[in-house]
Amino acid sequence: MSSDKPETAGQQGKIGPEEHEENWRRLGDEEFDVVVIGGGVTGAGVALDAATRGLRVALVEARDLASGTSSRSSKLFHGGLRYLEQLEFSLVREALHERELMLNRLAPHLVKPVSFLYPLTHRIWERPYTAAGLLLYDRMGGARSVPGQKHLTRAGAQRMVPALKRDAMIGGIRYYDAQADDARHTMTVARTAARYGAVVRTSTQVVDFLHEADRVAGARLRDVDDGRETEVRAQAVINATGVWTDELQRLSGGRGRFRVRASKGVHVVVSRDRIVSDSGLILRTEKSVLFVIPWGNHWIIGTTDTDWNLDLAHPAATKKDIDYILEHVNTVLATPLTHSDIEGVYAGLRPLLAGESDDTSKLSREHAVARVAPGLVAIAGGKYTTYRVMAKDAVDAVANDVSGRMAESITDKVPLLGADGYHALVNQIDQIAAAHGLHPHRVRHLLDRYGSMVHEVLALGEQRPELLKPIDEAPNYLRAEVVYAVRNEAALHLEDVLTRRTRISFEYPHRGTECAEQVARLIGEELNWDEQRVSDEVQRYCARVRAERESQNQPDDQAADATRVAAPEAREELVEPVS
Repeated sequence: MSSDKPETAGQQGKIGPEEHEENWRRLGDEEFDVVVIGGGVTGAGVALDAATRGLRVALVEARDLASGTSSRSSKLFHGGLRYLEQLEFSLVREALHERELMLNRLAPHLVKPVSFLYPLTHRIWERPYTAAGLLLYDRMGGARSVPGQKHLTRAGAQRMVPALKRDAMIGGIRYYDAQADDARHTMTVARTAARYGAVVRTSTQVVDFLHEADRVAGARLRDVDDGRETEVRAQAVINATGVWTDELQRLSGGRGRFRVRASKGVHVVVSRDRIVSDSGLILRTEKSVLFVIPWGNHWIIGTTDTDWNLDLAHPAATKKDIDYILEHVNTVLATPLTHSDIEGVYAGLRPLLAGESDDTSKLSREHAVARVAPGLVAIAGGKYTTYRVMAKDAVDAVANDVSGRMAESITDKVPLLGADGYHALVNQIDQIAAAHGLHPHRVRHLLDRYGSMVHEVLALGEQRPELLKPIDEAPNYLRAEVVYAVRNEAALHLEDVLTRRTRISFEYPHRGTECAEQVARLIGEELNWDEQRVSDEVQRYCARVRAERESQNQPDDQAADATRVAAPEAREELVEPVS
């Protein structure tokens, strides 16, 4: 599995099986300046921010990178158009600045412009009102890396989105935002942190905190795959666990300075041919907005916004949630969508700062940082787009706990792994494709997932040409991508690959069950699984898919939750509360 070739810059961010074992030893043997709990985008961002300031950093995650909220978002880097109406100007300006950074400097391989049509339904007032908001939106972001708004007549909007009913609008305005594969982006942030020295380890749960006098001085860790435990010592601990923030605060023995409320957001996925359109859509609902987002050969449609007080690890979509989405999108579609059109469904939880209102759509998307106890800082709230700002604020907050002078944050100048050289490689797609016997479209797809690390993926086919063939029943992905996910991207279970390193779990109607055995065997070759382990992984994954399908036929959250949590965990040694 290892190579005698000298490491490239990209390979230095490798977090594979060897690093997984070595990092367990390091967690127990070394003392760190900062231990970060939580492998979502905020925790990964905190680890990267701290590491690039020169701090000794460890990042631990109980399940997999982006296994919670950070793989279940609307997959947009956006300012949040609706926040303008709520007069959250600073939040919108901050988010648009981050969008520009991602598109231009930090992650051009992962973050791409995407257009949306805003259908107008009221004469006289709506066009100038919306245009004024979009003009403000266009101007707030600073440097322009996406086109500005374009006004369309009803006929022009109909040509752009033939799927719309003719009477669903009187015209429209097209504007641009940006999108990314959230799970891949989060994993790349974590790998970039590892590239700059952070010890990154998944399947590593915090089960208790260490104390010295009145200070938090580290954490007790459990390997949730084999049950081993160890202790990691640190000058400061940062709780970046999103919807688990309150559970971790209770575990620490300290009282939280804020409370986090979970809001469930459900998205459905349909085939691209079900909605004939050259652009995404943004539709007003009575509570919020509904997005129809282009996603390769699919559309992602969502989201809902409802309070959730049940299992935090596996929020379940109900029939009511799916009906809500279909009902609202069908108000504007000439050919209505039905349940049989749905290829995939996913549900995630937004970690909102609890406020006075019972309406989750009105709770703040601002983030907050609090010193829970000496040596322990918690960060919560915010939105995916502003993860880098959240990370900076969290690391700033432990400055008094860490010995020596802390450098300023520099992550606005640190491209993520794969960004350097990406644009040149785009110009070389035909040559790369010819060299490896692949179609140029395939190479473009790989480039937009791996950037300049694409050569590491393609190199796997030099010794084993069969790895450059597509996965059976999931032909958007190469077999090499499975092997690469294990060797370099911290994938330890079948679910990690089918759900997050690839998005097979919602991009195909079979949701991964038809290719589960083939993918499990590829993983097993890397992790030395025997036949029984391969079989167990496949059975657990298929049980998860069955539970999710059944939950999506249930009438309410309680019934859906009971159905979903019955499926077995991939990581068998997890204990409650889960962090």
